[in-house]
Amino acid sequence: MKYKRILLKLSGQSLAGEKGPGIDTTVLNEYVTQIKEIAEQGVEIAIVIGGGNIFRGLGGVELGFDRVKGDYMGMLATMINGLALESALEATGQDAKLFTAFNTGPTGERYSKTKVMEAFKQGKVALLTGGTGNPYFSTDSGAALRALEIEADALLKGTRVDGVYTADPEKDPNATKFTNVTFDEVIDKELKVMDLTAFTMCQQNNMPIYVFDMDSVGNLKKVIDGDEIGTLIS
Repeated sequence: MKYKRILLKLSGQSLAGEKGPGIDTTVLNEYVTQIKEIAEQGVEIAIVIGGGNIFRGLGGVELGFDRVKGDYMGMLATMINGLALESALEATGQDAKLFTAFNTGPTGERYSKTKVMEAFKQGKVALLTGGTGNPYFSTDSGAALRALEIEADALLKGTRVDGVYTADPEKDPNATKFTNVTFDEVIDKELKVMDLTAFTMCQQNNMPIYVFDMDSVGNLKKVIDGDEIGTLIS
């Protein structure tokens, strides 16, 4: 087992599948199957999921929303996705606990590192929602922050692409994939991995980032087992 404690960053947009806005239960259940599989191996798992399938803060600005209010709408969207993940995990018999970055009553418990560590000891998957709890920060930044706080072995970024390429592989057929790349190379080559704030936090604190295709069932376990199916940034 290569990683014993991970922060898994999932895209809210991916959760929508091919159906557009909302939650595709087929994708949701495929994610849950993969997460449960590694939880049963004893991996400690914290998950940060975006909210783009429901509402994006920056998208709200383009529609005329106030930026701060739009960002809070986006944070609440991550909680909806977190609740869906929690419910789906529990339906399979896998214990999970939802944490929120700010008080939301009965929705979930207010996040703290201590409480997440307790959840890990109880064999629970920790769902960390609400981003950083502050406007002007993306869920990428929330994922980087939480990965550092809980002292994860790595930040695993599950996407629909199987790693980091020299260019967008969906647009450039000549794009080639990196197996390993340094933080400096990502910056020098202007490769798009995550937003600069999140990326810089990981770089400055030596938090490895592993980018892989989460949409292929079984890939999460392969990453945990050390198979080189994606791109390691370190």
